[in-house]
Amino acid sequence: MSSTTAGTARRARGRGERSVGASILLHGTLLVAVVISLFPIVWLVLTSLKPRDGWLSTELQFFNQPSLDNYTRVLSETAFPTWLLNSVLAAALTMILGVFIASTTGYAISRFRFPGHRGVMWLLLITQMFPMAILIVPLYNLMASLGLLNQIPGLVIAYMTVAVPFCAWMMKSYFDSIPIEIDQAGLVDGLTPFGAFWRVILPLARPSLAVTAFYSFMTAWGEVAYATVFMSTEEKRTLGVGLQQFVGQHWSDWGLLTASAVLIAVPASIVFLLVQRHLVTGLTAGATKA
Repeated sequence: MSSTTAGTARRARGRGERSVGASILLHGTLLVAVVISLFPIVWLVLTSLKPRDGWLSTELQFFNQPSLDNYTRVLSETAFPTWLLNSVLAAALTMILGVFIASTTGYAISRFRFPGHRGVMWLLLITQMFPMAILIVPLYNLMASLGLLNQIPGLVIAYMTVAVPFCAWMMKSYFDSIPIEIDQAGLVDGLTPFGAFWRVILPLARPSLAVTAFYSFMTAWGEVAYATVFMSTEEKRTLGVGLQQFVGQHWSDWGLLTASAVLIAVPASIVFLLVQRHLVTGLTAGATKA
């Protein structure tokens, strides 16, 4: 009787259940990972709030005499507002055009079989194999011949050569997971092929569209190499190029750099918050078919 009672009390752990020690170790590891991930962001924000040249102090003071002086200097004494406007314009155009071209290309490859179908698929795949450094020279010559050097449209075209191939493949995978009978039902109701795509299929592809928009935006927002080569004048520079002025050969103004970094993170965070609902669904879409 006693052994039966003890056995009942000591209920065997079910499948997937962890012991107390394993739970403590897991949560401790996760806590350490969170601290490591958040420390650079916290250090960045606190440094940006220090008084002018306050970052030069050797004392370990996390929050002493907070000041917005670095932000005032960035916005009033530098060309940061112009760089920010150029970056927002280039990233927004890249996002809008990239989503449109990638979605239409992905839909065409997914639904239609036309001469050169496999060639287009291979072209999109091979384009992603070349690093950006190799493409700078031919793109520079192309932009020069078209008169697009030092112009935002030329920079947008260069960014789309990076964003569109990957996004088109991703959109194709998502469209493959949508039954073709939905397209046919739209055609039966009198829609044109483009009408079925625009009114029926595209609303169903919002998760993948969100990922495409976010990827296209971030491709242009954080890019430096193309912007450095293609944009030469002060009024056409983007953030990635402009911030290099705060770093000299023997001196770096960390106050301006950290304040600029915080301001740069704001638009990217806004875009992320707008699309974050669909990011996980869009990233995993097309991995399996129902």
